[in-house]
Amino acid sequence: MAESRVNIRARSRALFKIAGLLLALTACHKSAQPSPEPKISFTQVPQRDMGDQNQEDVIEGAVSGSRPGQSMVVYSKTGGLWWLQPRLNSPFTPISSEGIWRNEVHLATDYAALLVDSTYHPAAVLRELPEVGRGIGAVAASPGPEQSSSFFVNFSGFQWRVRKVPSSRGGTRNPYDPHNVYVDQGGALHLRVVKRNNQWTCSEINVTRSLGYGTYVFIVEDTSKLDPAAFFTIFTWDHSTPQGNHGEFDINISRWGDTQNDNAQFVVQPAFLPLNLSRFRATAGKLRHTIIWEEGRVTMLTSQASGKEDRLISKHVFTDEIPRPGSESLRMALYAYSDPNHKLPPIREGAEVVVDHFEFLP
Repeated sequence: MAESRVNIRARSRALFKIAGLLLALTACHKSAQPSPEPKISFTQVPQRDMGDQNQEDVIEGAVSGSRPGQSMVVYSKTGGLWWLQPRLNSPFTPISSEGIWRNEVHLATDYAALLVDSTYHPAAVLRELPEVGRGIGAVAASPGPEQSSSFFVNFSGFQWRVRKVPSSRGGTRNPYDPHNVYVDQGGALHLRVVKRNNQWTCSEINVTRSLGYGTYVFIVEDTSKLDPAAFFTIFTWDHSTPQGNHGEFDINISRWGDTQNDNAQFVVQPAFLPLNLSRFRATAGKLRHTIIWEEGRVTMLTSQASGKEDRLISKHVFTDEIPRPGSESLRMALYAYSDPNHKLPPIREGAEVVVDHFEFLP
């Protein structure tokens, strides 16, 4: 009996060793399996154009199989050459946690995207697209379609792109609907917040070219009766600076859900710095909002524009955190503000802002 028990123990130990060996071999086999090849796809490609160095449109896509630390590099082709986009000093396009990448590029005949490591140094101009390897994980290219899938309106002599993708501005994930934006027969721009399918949909437009330093003037109809949680903003945004504050400064009209709040502010981002924010109360009636952007200085003014002479309501001069021109675009948006602490009421009524006129003086 004792000998039998010894044999059983010996067989058990042998079986455990065999099982452990099989598990180790299986683990090695699994670890030896190659990772899936990364793949780039396009969800929006700008229209085909022989090459307008001033006109820009959105390029967007998704990437699967990317590794932490990788990003995208985008090129557009014109004159038989591939040109780095959107700027030489900002060549990398970030990839979101969902695998989405997005930027703005100058119009061209063809467009390309490269998935690259952080150590990759993209060339400013290429005769041919590079192959996978040496810091490049994937390469994809697409010809530009005959017509852009973006929506556009023409207002005050400028072409403006109408937003159609969601945004997290306003403390919540707001959807945007191009049907909320139109220019009437008199030439005035209308931005609206409209409930569609039991959800508030918002409006945003941006000029399709960078204007840079100069004076920006907006004539806006009465905004004093907006829903307290409606938020109208005039601002700049630069996709080519994914880190930091995106070259943003703003004129905001809102009560942030609280009827006791002042309804306007001037901002140079980041807004949490006391010197970067000036809040005031904008009066009822037609208003003229002016932004004077100079090197190292941004001056913002709001005045009444309903009388024979403008009456100044508020003025502020910023000299800190002033961005330099790059690939920024001027934008206007109207959206629903949501209190992050859920203590203030959300938007209850639709909203509309009418901009009579825009003027830019370089």
